[in-house]
Amino acid sequence: MTSPVSPVPPAAESAIAEAVALGIPAALADLGALVRIPGIAWPAFDQSQLERSADTVAELARGTGVFDEVHVLRAHIDDTEEFGQPAVLATRAARNGRPTILLYAHHDVQPPGDDELWETPPFEPTVRDGRLYGRGAADDKAGIMAHIASLRAVSEVLGDDLDLGVALFIEGEEEYGSRSFARFLSDNADALRADAIVVADSGNLDSRTPGLTVSLRGNARFTLRIRTLEHASHSGMFGGAVPDAMMAAVTLLSTLWDADGAVAVDGMTSRTGETPEYAEATLREEAGLLPGTSPVGRDDILGRIWNKPSITITGIDATSVAQASNTLLPEVSVVISARVAPGQSAAEAYAALETHLRAHAPFGAELTFSDVDLGDGFLVDTAGWAVELTRGAMADGYGVDPVDLGVGGSIPFIADLVREFPGAQILVTGVEDPHSRAHSPNESLHLETFRNAVRTEALLLARMNERSSAS
Repeated sequence: MTSPVSPVPPAAESAIAEAVALGIPAALADLGALVRIPGIAWPAFDQSQLERSADTVAELARGTGVFDEVHVLRAHIDDTEEFGQPAVLATRAARNGRPTILLYAHHDVQPPGDDELWETPPFEPTVRDGRLYGRGAADDKAGIMAHIASLRAVSEVLGDDLDLGVALFIEGEEEYGSRSFARFLSDNADALRADAIVVADSGNLDSRTPGLTVSLRGNARFTLRIRTLEHASHSGMFGGAVPDAMMAAVTLLSTLWDADGAVAVDGMTSRTGETPEYAEATLREEAGLLPGTSPVGRDDILGRIWNKPSITITGIDATSVAQASNTLLPEVSVVISARVAPGQSAAEAYAALETHLRAHAPFGAELTFSDVDLGDGFLVDTAGWAVELTRGAMADGYGVDPVDLGVGGSIPFIADLVREFPGAQILVTGVEDPHSRAHSPNESLHLETFRNAVRTEALLLARMNERSSAS
């Protein structure tokens, strides 16, 4: 693509690029300090660390000198009296008819998992081979610092000429299901209302090529209990005549996929959409496929990930190998996580899954469904002015033309943003690349990608500052 002519004077853009470059060391130092805080929203972890993380982000926001107000806030979960985790909300009113942009990221992180699988401690930021390693280094504390660093640079260069309205919303429970997200939006709707929303929680095509995420799969997650016996029985005395719950579970779950490994559930739909070239060799490298293991599904690889449903068994409760005995199990529980193609509602996909499982339950096994969690997918209207402005900023910030991406993962709260702010243009960006290993051991941030992402966002803010909110 050809980057549109910037409304910002060339001298100002050059100064902003220089301010970004000079500010990167401080931004990375602040990112390292954030990575050292193990802020995890699961109740089993020390919640004071999450509060410490929120307070640190609030201080970073105040330090930009951009905002009129900065607060650490909580919202109720749905209609309960229970509060969600601490979020940071910073606001700056627009001046002289300029638009307002909402910048989103999250400060909570995934649990580290098995420390032995990390090459360096998960909460000790470590740089090697051009990458910063640590839990949250990419997902999503780098998103926070991309916002902070770009605001620092733009404020430094534009000073009193910065008329753009800015709201900064840094959530504290995205990895724990964003349980109070919808209520937070409604409670703070006036402060959060914006012409454009940047959600810095996605990724890029690779470490050099920026991506604007234009589609996301939805998700349908639930627990399934499979029961065949009132109590455990001796496998030697009754095996061969009595189906145990594990036999029923294996038989039932295998019906979810066809011989190619594609989803075989009637009523779960796919969509048609163009995808970039993506070789099987690249998939093998990025996903860590073993040499003898083949990919699953049909048609182009990225189409399988972006535009088709998938089903994964992410957890199972059964007798462990260490505790195994010659016993017929009375019940087995599994967690089923389905990704839903963009354009289909998560509720519709879940209904199709439940219908399929009940229809295929073998041997009259008793099924119980619980802990249902649904999130709709997302399709971007790419015709808006903010999309054009973002693509241009990416082209100039990275020095490479951006690509429109689909993402196989889900960001369910975007549906809440669309519902609460239907007039806002939503821009899903990020600093991750396929080697970031978000949610996995040895999560990392590609440092050059981070520099380019900060430069991109700074240019976007400066260019939005030249627009009228009505244009």
